[in-house]
Amino acid sequence: MTRNVKPRKQFAQHWLKSEKALDQIIETAALNSEDAVLEIGAGTGILTRRLLLSASTVVAVEIDRDLIKKLKQKFQTEEHLLLLEGDFLKLDLASLVSPTPRKVVANIPYNITAPILEKLLGSIAHPEQKYEKIVLLVQKEIADRICANSGSKTFGGLSVRSQYLAACEFISIVPAKAFSPAPKVDSAIISLTPRPFPLPANSPQFLEQLIKLGFANRRKMLRNNLKSMISPQQLQPILEQLEISPLVRAEDISVSNWVRLCNQLDLQINATLLTDCTREN
Repeated sequence: MTRNVKPRKQFAQHWLKSEKALDQIIETAALNSEDAVLEIGAGTGILTRRLLLSASTVVAVEIDRDLIKKLKQKFQTEEHLLLLEGDFLKLDLASLVSPTPRKVVANIPYNITAPILEKLLGSIAHPEQKYEKIVLLVQKEIADRICANSGSKTFGGLSVRSQYLAACEFISIVPAKAFSPAPKVDSAIISLTPRPFPLPANSPQFLEQLIKLGFANRRKMLRNNLKSMISPQQLQPILEQLEISPLVRAEDISVSNWVRLCNQLDLQINATLLTDCTREN
């Protein structure tokens, strides 16, 4: 089918052709005969066919109307496939599909990776936990950032947000040559398992704000990035209490310590505000 379809740059289309990568995606998804699975960007249907062999139902979303026509022809005898034409970011799946799939397996368009992730996982302030497992083929640079450990150069705000919302696992690298046409960068398979973080933030909104400020300038120490929120003199004893160096940079703080820092700062700032209000009265 790929021979008859010309990829469109506007949809960032690159057709996966590697059987090895497909095997790894399916193995990671661990599908069974009772699973309903969502595929974002069905493309030429190469992954769709694999999913149909393992799952009870496949809901495949594709924005390209020409591809939708070809997919309908290709899978016209498949009773367990629901093809939806449209932009996944704008679709209300709950109103179109019942019950909605509990697993997501997809080779997603790389140019809209961030909004897709947010729709699947939600945000720290408004988490979405409607999926049991999410297996995605994404740009390797993004996969590295999502799954990075604290202390590494790739650990950043995306790492903290993703790992707060889900258990994140880097599965394998998929080289550019595994696609047609080959993109300019390598890709990677990742597995995300949404779950409540073991140590919840008392104020998720505040945690989001803290992460944004903390990583605003990676070259600066955390105490300097947080000056607009709390003075370095006030921050130091909190860091010492959490056994975090006062000279620490944002990328050196683990997700758990980001939450602990958030909770302690929230208490400190609220206590200061209460003291100030009492004095004024």
